[in-house]
Amino acid sequence: MATYVMLSRLTDEGCATLTKNPDRIKEVNKDVEAMGGKVVAQYVILGPYDFINVVEAPDNSTIAKISVQLASRGTVRIQTFPAIDVDTFIESLK
Repeated sequence: MATYVMLSRLTDEGCATLTKNPDRIKEVNKDVEAMGGKVVAQYVILGPYDFINVVEAPDNSTIAKISVQLASRGTVRIQTFPAIDVDTFIESLK
C-alpha cells in the first residue's frame, strides 16, 4: 500500500456538522476504509488546515477517488500528497 498525506480544511457546513456530531470524524474514517483506504494517523492541527491524515491506499486512483468522494460532500476541502518513507528514499539514492 502506498502512503498519502491529506491536509483538510472544514467548510462552514463541516464545522456545523462536527459541532452537532463530533464522532462524525471517526465515521468518515470508516468511509475511507469502505473506499479502499486506511487512515493510519489523524491529527487536529492549528493553522490554515484543520486536520492532517496519513492514509494508506493501493494506488493513486484509489486515493483520488477517496479525496473526491469526501470533498463532494461539501463539508471539507482536501489536498492530498504522496509520501515516501525516508528509508525507501535513501535506498533509491544509492
